[in-house]
Amino acid sequence: MRIGPGRGYRCSACCISFFLFYCNLFLPGDLQAHAQDLPYLEEVLGRARIQRLHEDRYWHVLMHYEKNMFGVKSRIDDPKFFLAPDGKTNPASELDATIRAFFAPAEDASTSPVCRFAARYEWISQRLNLDPARLPVAGCTPFRDFMDRLKPESATLVFPMAHLNSPASMYGHTLIIVEAAKASKLLAHSISYSAVTGETFGPAFAVKSMIGLYPGYFSVLPYYAKLQEYSDVDHRDIWEYPLNLSEAEIRRMMLHVHELDSIASDYYFFDENCSFLLFTLLEAARPTVALTEKVHGWVIPLDSIRMIRDQGLVSDAVYRPSRTTKIRHLASCLPENGQDWALELATSDTGDSPSADRTLSLREQRMTLDLASEYLQYLYTKDEVPVETYQGRLLRILQARSRLGTSPEDEIPKIQPPVQPDRGHRSNRVAFGLGYAGDSWFSEFRIRPAYHHLMDSDDGYVEGAHLVFADVILRYHARDDKVMLEGLDLIDICSLSPRDRFFHPVSWKITTGFTRVERGGEERPMVYEVNPGVGLSMKTETLGLLYVMAEAGLLAGGVLEDNYSAGAGGSAGFVRSFHGFCKLHGSVRDLYYGLGDGFNAFEASLQQSFFLGPDRSVSLGIARRKTDSCYHTEATLMGNLFF
Repeated sequence: MRIGPGRGYRCSACCISFFLFYCNLFLPGDLQAHAQDLPYLEEVLGRARIQRLHEDRYWHVLMHYEKNMFGVKSRIDDPKFFLAPDGKTNPASELDATIRAFFAPAEDASTSPVCRFAARYEWISQRLNLDPARLPVAGCTPFRDFMDRLKPESATLVFPMAHLNSPASMYGHTLIIVEAAKASKLLAHSISYSAVTGETFGPAFAVKSMIGLYPGYFSVLPYYAKLQEYSDVDHRDIWEYPLNLSEAEIRRMMLHVHELDSIASDYYFFDENCSFLLFTLLEAARPTVALTEKVHGWVIPLDSIRMIRDQGLVSDAVYRPSRTTKIRHLASCLPENGQDWALELATSDTGDSPSADRTLSLREQRMTLDLASEYLQYLYTKDEVPVETYQGRLLRILQARSRLGTSPEDEIPKIQPPVQPDRGHRSNRVAFGLGYAGDSWFSEFRIRPAYHHLMDSDDGYVEGAHLVFADVILRYHARDDKVMLEGLDLIDICSLSPRDRFFHPVSWKITTGFTRVERGGEERPMVYEVNPGVGLSMKTETLGLLYVMAEAGLLAGGVLEDNYSAGAGGSAGFVRSFHGFCKLHGSVRDLYYGLGDGFNAFEASLQQSFFLGPDRSVSLGIARRKTDSCYHTEATLMGNLFF
């Protein structure tokens, strides 16, 4: 209703005057200031709408928006991250609510929206030229003080290598460290994203994380504390890739990290993982970088390093061998009796005389004591030696070492860095080839998204590690003119960790997926298989990596008697690499299924791969299988392309 000149107009004016008088008389000063700046707030909102700031790519970077068929949706799942009820899917609404929040009064500046969402505030303030004097809180003092103390000068991308015996580290991990000028690298601050889980069983972690059952959080810790957080850090070599970020870019990245403090996102093993979330930090640091939009389906830590390298953010790499690598390297420089003496010194309170073995040269005695010291410290970090015992043994070893003095000849050959992880083969693989089984030929096609097969080149990977997900095998049989699903390995993990004098890891495997079984005729029905195993492996000069395992097998399917078959048995084999040019794998496996549908399954196979480059190889395979009294022979020739 329109009110014209007259009594109604005068009454409205009186009411407004009384309301303003009441506000000035009774409201606190900060609320008064807020009320007085309502026109300025509307002016700022108008500027944002005119500039269509909600469509700006950097706003979408800060909010983690991704496009979908309905518009956009943020990957952040924590409602605390949004100020608008529909902020997860509405960039304009979230921007409007964010600007309004900056004008809202705050009792504590450190918890105000200006400080809580410091990255948004700094960017919006610059784009809209906000006047800090007209806001209840003019800036985030705690963040400014933190940056003044940190004085960041450089940032480094860190990649601890894969370690299959650690659930969250089966295919490696990536984090960023921010270093201050003239400070030790160990005192740098590490930034990482990881799932919060107490899971210790690798396959269970893989399955749950694939469907987002774990929350993921960013953490900022001193680098040395982050290293201690890895219970397996002594076994994992580390690669460091210096990032060419400027100080201004590092500041933008830290502002975004500040916003993500205590903010949860559902962790997904293949896509929204440690590497993908680091992409968002790098995009916040350097807006011209495009990383998240290049991810289609999954991202592997190794592949993420390649993507970051291709964006021009890194150009070099530094190798940091693990304690395990250092101990094994030092032991390799000694004869067997020197290794035995070092082991005795580190694990007992006898034999502490440097002349215990006269057959060792003076240089070898010095190296033996150095090895004993390193190994004793390893045992202590693993809580295998009490602190009192550790201190006494270490003191005796160091005293014996000091009595032998030093010599220029004592210099130990340096550990030669292996091939950089980002220079190895890529994670995705397709394979095409031909095969012959029984009396007919077939064509075979394979595709897998991740990660590394035992017969792939070890350059850039951990020797003896095998980690495959969703390996699909299709075959076309020309005689029958039909395509069949030959197999689907949902999870296929094998860890062949060699044992020696100093380390005694357990080798293990787990395979689960769909496979075909021989039933004595042309029909080879498909069943679901679970095949775990545990055993030992060792490294030899002649045959390479030798292993033996005790295995169990469970088959399930309607073609089986009682719909299942369960049994046990074992396997043995060797894996031998030849100077990075080719690899040979021979194995035998025998399982007796005594429960449900009973039968005996024996297999002997020989595989060979020839490497034509980092991302190309040719593989040959022949297998002879026996199911009860039925024999089946199969041979394949495959070409492999990694992408």
